[in-house]
Amino acid sequence: MASMSASGSWSAKDNKAFERALAVFDKDTPDRWSNVAQAIGGGKTPEDVKRHYELLLRDIRHIESGQDEKPEAPVTKWC
Repeated sequence: MASMSASGSWSAKDNKAFERALAVFDKDTPDRWSNVAQAIGGGKTPEDVKRHYELLLRDIRHIESGQDEKPEAPVTKWC
């Protein structure tokens, strides 16, 4: 399923490529976001991937702060 953000549509394939690229191009890599964008392909720009990264960090901080409600486990009835 694709997700929408300010940086456009991100498919599951895009997100997997993004994860892999982040593992290769760490924060000390020169031109990190250009390299990540090139590794993902699909027309993503360095600005797109940097924004996607920043949104993910924001989401993580939000979850870790306890502000995010966790869904209750679904109840399964066996009849």
